Amino acid sequence: MHRHHRSAILTATVLAGTLFAAGCSSSSGGKKSEEGEGAASAGKATTPRMTVAMVTHAAPGDTFWDLVRKGAQAAAAKDNIELVYSSDPSAGNQANLVQNAIDQKVDGIALTAAKPDAMKDVVAKAGAAGIPVVGFNSGVDDWKQLGMLEYFGQDENIAGQAFGERLNQLGAKHALCVVQEQGQVALEARCAGLKKGFSGKTDMLYVNGTDMPSVKSTITAKLTQDSSIDQVVTLGAPIALTAVQSLSDAGSKAKLATFDLNKELVKAVQDGTVAFAVDQQPYLQGYLAVDSLWLYKTNGNVSGGGTAPVLTGPAFIDKTNVDTVAEFAAKGTR
Repeated sequence: MHRHHRSAILTATVLAGTLFAAGCSSSSGGKKSEEGEGAASAGKATTPRMTVAMVTHAAPGDTFWDLVRKGAQAAAAKDNIELVYSSDPSAGNQANLVQNAIDQKVDGIALTAAKPDAMKDVVAKAGAAGIPVVGFNSGVDDWKQLGMLEYFGQDENIAGQAFGERLNQLGAKHALCVVQEQGQVALEARCAGLKKGFSGKTDMLYVNGTDMPSVKSTITAKLTQDSSIDQVVTLGAPIALTAVQSLSDAGSKAKLATFDLNKELVKAVQDGTVAFAVDQQPYLQGYLAVDSLWLYKTNGNVSGGGTAPVLTGPAFIDKTNVDTVAEFAAKGTR
């Protein structure tokens, strides 16, 4: 399952759907927009127009979600779908956005379950309203009991274990796992998996991922205080790029590796600042989540048979294969 690099690169043409702003939902503060209305291509479906709501826990400015959204837009353009995207990092607000989608009688909902308990009631309400719900990115251990049809993403525990095993090969002895949002199931599972796969010592460090100066100073303080840390593990590309500065400020010789990519992180792997990254392929997650709802509505298909998640990672990116990925990252799709 975690062979080195899966070259399952999507060849679907990305159609940058024209964005139509649809006002903010006052009750939730979530941002909303309608997408996927770009020019038709030769491969565009002729099935009836569908509306799909994608509701994520994205924090403002987190580049990871741009990739998810681009994949979702590409599938929407191909499948004759009007994509309505909204997000809020607050679990309660995210649940309200899902409720808004139910009230609007959308044809399908794709959502992230970073805080599964907060999604339980709205997923049940969608089911009662006859609206299929698929999960992606967060909630791999919870999607079935929440009553979702299917799931697309990385098994974070398995990815964490694979990450730990790689650190063993690199000879690391003392790892610091930096978590940018306490209680977020996917992030906590990564560090739990890391502890399981890594034979050295693992410390946890909680930081506030929405405040980068604070992230920087917290990591710097920890590295300064404990010089035996020889490996820093971050759980997102922006955090990794901030940790580079912390390592420098602390005068630490520790190596750095991370989960998740963005364009700048690809450059950091190329120049050796970051040893490797684990790519869960967010573009693929967004694409498959939207496409799966079209397949379900038009042909009754359920990926994974409704019993197994469809895994999009872990794909390890290091100096041996980063140049290939860089070509796609430059286009903003990896």
